[in-house]
Amino acid sequence: MDSARRRRRADFEDSSVFEYPQHLRQAIEDAPTGAGVYTFHGQEGDLPLYIGKSINIRARLLSHLRTADEARMLRQTQRISHIRTAGEIGALLLEAQMIKAQHPLFNQKLRRNQQLCSLQMVGGVPQVVYARDIDFATQPDLHGLFASRHAALDALRAIADQHKLCYGPLGLEKLSPGKACFRAAIRQCAGVCRGDESPEVHRERLFSSLLALRVACWPFGGAVGLVERDADLVQIHVVNHWCYLGSAATVEEARRLSTVAAGFDADGYKILCRPLLTQSVQVQAL
Repeated sequence: MDSARRRRRADFEDSSVFEYPQHLRQAIEDAPTGAGVYTFHGQEGDLPLYIGKSINIRARLLSHLRTADEARMLRQTQRISHIRTAGEIGALLLEAQMIKAQHPLFNQKLRRNQQLCSLQMVGGVPQVVYARDIDFATQPDLHGLFASRHAALDALRAIADQHKLCYGPLGLEKLSPGKACFRAAIRQCAGVCRGDESPEVHRERLFSSLLALRVACWPFGGAVGLVERDADLVQIHVVNHWCYLGSAATVEEARRLSTVAAGFDADGYKILCRPLLTQSVQVQAL
């Protein structure tokens, strides 16, 4: 038995005090210690019950099987499969793509959102706009990514409360002509509605408070490849407009993927914004 095999068996035996479903033991023992995505498959038609990711697939599987709260899922699991990636970014992108495509029963957070919206300043007033109507990847002056109009307006109210902004100029409340808002009377509004501050000062405070939510435009002219590697694997993750199009082993394969149509993807944006804008990942021109 080679050393890697012995280490895998030792890790598995150390955890054998837990109740593992017998039919899953071999799959866990043989799982790799590198990054990737794994799937718990159910009994009916091999449908996915849960899709997850980790920088160490075997360690993550062991932690799943130590959790009593997941007993129901484990009872329904027929087999476990995995796909290796060259690093964490590839695992995050692939997990999000697979969840949206396969709709596993026990995944909720990354399911496709048809009502994705943002806040855009129109005539000095924040308006809710939708990704179905405009391209969020190239539209400037968007602030925040929200699952619904209700969530967007709640976020705007929270900003107003934090910075003592008036609901009236924000379109959150209709004010009677010549009358101040109720929040001004209890000092929750700085009083632009009764002349305590100028509309210009109020508007500048609004703009400043929205900066932390600003959505960055796609910084490239088209698709690019993000290069990730570990000791055993090199991958080029093809991305356009913050949308993950797939991974390739060579630049030629990546260029073929770059011709796929891409629309703005909120999950891709959240995964890629920081590494791309801080240049902490190698970018390959395609």
